[in-house]
Amino acid sequence: MAAFPFEVKATDGKARTGVLTTPRGEIRTPAFMPVGTAGTVKALTVEQVAASGADILLGNTYHLMLRPTAERVKRLGGLHRFMRWEKPILTDSGGFQVMSLSKIAKVTEDAVTFQSHLDGSRHVMTPERSIEIQADLLGSDIVMQLDQLVGLPASEEAVAEAMRLSARWGARSKAAFGVRDTQALFGIQQGGVSETLRRESADRLIDIGFDGYAIGGLAVGEGHEAMVEVLDFAPSMLPAERPRYLMGVGKPVDIVEAVARGVDMFDCVLPTRSGRHGQAWTCDGPINLKNARFAEDDSPLDAHSDVPASSAYSKAYLHHLVRSDEILGQVLLSWHNISFFQALMAGLREAIAAGRLEAFRREFHSRARSGSGTAA
Repeated sequence: MAAFPFEVKATDGKARTGVLTTPRGEIRTPAFMPVGTAGTVKALTVEQVAASGADILLGNTYHLMLRPTAERVKRLGGLHRFMRWEKPILTDSGGFQVMSLSKIAKVTEDAVTFQSHLDGSRHVMTPERSIEIQADLLGSDIVMQLDQLVGLPASEEAVAEAMRLSARWGARSKAAFGVRDTQALFGIQQGGVSETLRRESADRLIDIGFDGYAIGGLAVGEGHEAMVEVLDFAPSMLPAERPRYLMGVGKPVDIVEAVARGVDMFDCVLPTRSGRHGQAWTCDGPINLKNARFAEDDSPLDAHSDVPASSAYSKAYLHHLVRSDEILGQVLLSWHNISFFQALMAGLREAIAAGRLEAFRREFHSRARSGSGTAA
């Protein structure tokens, strides 16, 4: 029996809306998890993140284990208390950052050995150590198995080898995690763009048995069209009665298309990263506030929003802040973007519940294609 009940409230085609119930609160799905890499969603307070409508956020195992260290977080009461976030937290396994950020990483059957990108110190990450950091030291609510990521394009042999190692690490992660009532463990499907390998991965994970299932190894170089083709078959390989989480995918168009194909959960650094670089996401596409055409634009980003960052400040003022490299510009745009993404998820949930997801998709794509917001 899974640790956290998951109830699908309504379906529309492959899309579904539901509720994942945890001891720290309900997670309404489809859900977008803001990324709190180092114990903070960059530029925002936890109050702002919660007010945006976020039910859960993501913490990063790799960064927290290096600084301030997971042991210190444990001594200070766990990650929830440390960062003052009372709602659920999902932590990634650390595998992605080990592969992408570490100066040197060596993968063996037993573990991945790597050097910190901060100071070159040597660390060893096993599936068991990843579980210990996430579940016992950080105290996350949803724990991810350790997996091996392969960037695309890659040979089918390399993808298959990484998928099978990830499955073996998944079994070790499950053994280390054991049975817990207040925490959940998710397995991660791998297999690149191969339907055969994705099926094998799903079958292996289902045999192990997890509380939820993630779709990993996408948004790593394959492009939008190839990703969508994989999502035509990958989610339906995973148990319908458990949540499905598409890891690291966050462009609105990707989210809308993934939801239509049965995905329930998402995370991405995009909203705050975009905000720190002067980009605001809107229903008419992204806009670049650095662009000179906004220098005397007195209109807000969204006049109908109840979020001050979206409705109370003019594009001209935001343009000035961005061009002047003022911190407030980064704060306001990050706040707006996080709120926009949560409003998108709320719209998707409402559309599915009303049986009008196709109309929502058509309107979304029409505005994104023809909207005046897009600016280089």
